[in-house]
Amino acid sequence: MSQTVQLTVPMPARLAKLRFPKALDDRLHHLLDEQGRHGHLTVAERREAEALTKMATTLSILKLGAQVKAAKL
Repeated sequence: MSQTVQLTVPMPARLAKLRFPKALDDRLHHLLDEQGRHGHLTVAERREAEALTKMATTLSILKLGAQVKAAKL
């Protein structure tokens, strides 16, 4: 049986201004470029790329939530 749960999470407007740090963005792009060039990453590089991707995705979701909240005001 499937259930849907809806949560309301407070989103401070200042979250809309957050940016993924340039050094982390550069590192993620470097890792993705390496994967594209060589077809693979080391285990450590893959774990790092996955963690950076999760961080970037989470930040994007938080920013979007804050932007939607600001648009409703």
